[in-house]
Amino acid sequence: MNLDNLYQEVILDHYKHPENKKLSVEKDIQVHHLNPSCGDEVTLNLTLESGRISNISWEGNGCSISMASTSIMSTLLMGKSPDDAKKILDSFMELMQSKGSAKGDELILEDAVAFAGVSKYPARIKCALLGWMAYKDASLQVEAKSK
Repeated sequence: MNLDNLYQEVILDHYKHPENKKLSVEKDIQVHHLNPSCGDEVTLNLTLESGRISNISWEGNGCSISMASTSIMSTLLMGKSPDDAKKILDSFMELMQSKGSAKGDELILEDAVAFAGVSKYPARIKCALLGWMAYKDASLQVEAKSK
């Protein structure tokens, strides 16, 4: 089995069996993001406790790429400090901006490296980034509220 097929399986598995896809009642902030070019949308709840991301929950509708990417992101960032989450987000952004030239650091991105091939297709990059940008928005809003 080649790597591209394995990555496709990871994406399809997260699409069919998304993690953290049920909005929690308790939250510090809720954001809603929409990809106007295709109609994909995600609502994300974020909770921080003791300097860590204690919960990311979400609901959404869209293609397999946007929903799987949000699922992977929610699991990957759970339990991380906001600073560590930002490093992971920055690494994913770098992967998405690579136009297919980067493979991503599996030690940092874990299953999110499955989206390396998506970066070759500009129209799909927004799909892969939808949940990540919702997280970024929510984290900035939580940070602003705490000041």
